[in-house]
Amino acid sequence: MHAAARRLLTHAEILTAIGLVLVASWAFVAWITLNMAHPTVELMMPIDAAWSAETIVAVFITWAGMMVAMMLPAAAPMILTFDAMERRDKQSGAGRSIVFASAYLFVWAAFSVLATGLQWGLQYSALLTPMIKSSSGGLAATLLILAGLYQLTPLKHACLKYCRTPVGFLMAEWRDGLGGAVRMGVKHGLYCTGCCWALMLLLFVAGAMNPIWIVALTIVVALEKWPRLPNWLSYLFGGALIAAGIAALL
Repeated sequence: MHAAARRLLTHAEILTAIGLVLVASWAFVAWITLNMAHPTVELMMPIDAAWSAETIVAVFITWAGMMVAMMLPAAAPMILTFDAMERRDKQSGAGRSIVFASAYLFVWAAFSVLATGLQWGLQYSALLTPMIKSSSGGLAATLLILAGLYQLTPLKHACLKYCRTPVGFLMAEWRDGLGGAVRMGVKHGLYCTGCCWALMLLLFVAGAMNPIWIVALTIVVALEKWPRLPNWLSYLFGGALIAAGIAALL
């Protein structure tokens, strides 16, 4: 009885930690999107490509904060399943679960580095507004069509399969020790990135500082990873993105 209560308490603590990180990340997103006149937020929204070191750090933090807010809800079932499996037959602490979640988020931090570089490149080419929104119909159309086509690829659905089945993924990839938790977390992060990278680039279409667009993409990502969602809906969404891209071209 005592051991069972201990496991439940620890699992609840992991759930609470996920909730606190989510609240903090969404509070950050709300702050940057609703306080654009703040000097710190202005640093996150450079008006040209003449970035200082402080600008690079600020833009990276912006992307990293958004990625945590947008991806952690979809990853929560995997993290909680990992935690439950970790504690099923032994009374270990929360260490491996925290390492697993941290390794997962590290992959999205790496993606944020790439997104920061892409933002600079697009801004250097005069294709972005300070709102981190496409100023070019051609760029918006390209990103929409790219995301739509990727929705139809076998790679997209192979990655999505692993994201939709936490137990299946963990049973196939299970490794002991902290190193094993890092390896599993990184691998899940890579599958998740393989599933969602094109959708994240759509932030450039309607603006990475557009809170409604951020929430909409977060909902799409979470729904796609629902195990009972039929694959044809993902194909339908891909077709809708392609149609939107063609409409933007026309």
